[in-house]
Amino acid sequence: MRIPLIVANWKMNKTVPEALSFAGEFLPEVKDITGRDILIAPPFTALLSMAGMLKGSNVLLSAQDVFYEEKGAYTGQISASMLKDAGCEFVIIGHSERRQHFGETDGTVNKKTKAALKAGLKVILCIGETLDERNAGRTFEVTGAQLKEGLKEIDLSGIVIAYEPVWAIGTGVTAAPEQAEEAHSRIREDLRTLYGRQADETRILYGGSVTPENVDILMAQPDMDGALVGGASLKAVSFVRIVKYKKTGG
Repeated sequence: MRIPLIVANWKMNKTVPEALSFAGEFLPEVKDITGRDILIAPPFTALLSMAGMLKGSNVLLSAQDVFYEEKGAYTGQISASMLKDAGCEFVIIGHSERRQHFGETDGTVNKKTKAALKAGLKVILCIGETLDERNAGRTFEVTGAQLKEGLKEIDLSGIVIAYEPVWAIGTGVTAAPEQAEEAHSRIREDLRTLYGRQADETRILYGGSVTPENVDILMAQPDMDGALVGGASLKAVSFVRIVKYKKTGG
């Protein structure tokens, strides 16, 4: 049985005091939530402080990125062991903004994923198509290639997939539930081709302008195992509502 996973990806937002203030407001509201995993991915600067706040709670800690080398002359980079030491259990790898703005490729995603798993971190591996690729009918070609190359020589244990249509991230445009489910279903089919029955145990999240208003119907889709939430996770009241989703309409 796949346990739903709801992830707050704060991107480049929140100072340490702001992060701690959020946690102080958020944690009491979700402390009795069961049947789903909750994850917060603050910026690097807030990881250690947030680890202290989340300790003993039902909310886990994630980083937003990682470098693939263990140590060395890589100014500005953070290794997987550093994230583990700071209290992280997960790391997000291959987010479309990393691919778009920082030249992330399937090859670097693969190396980062291997490094994270080796250090004992779980990985949320992001895939998704651009608007031009969708309009050209290449959605499944793109996501299939990103899966195959990003997961090359990697076992699915410890892997969560996040489908994030690039055209729906931060735009306020959300894939229709049917569109999202079609993509999730195809991704699971591609995973079965690569890994067999292990694919049925792998969580696939949706990321793309998830809000309190659309989370219920999105989560009603059979292959949707959670959400990777950006802007709507920055306010505690909004993210609480998303975490407390109730499946409907599907």
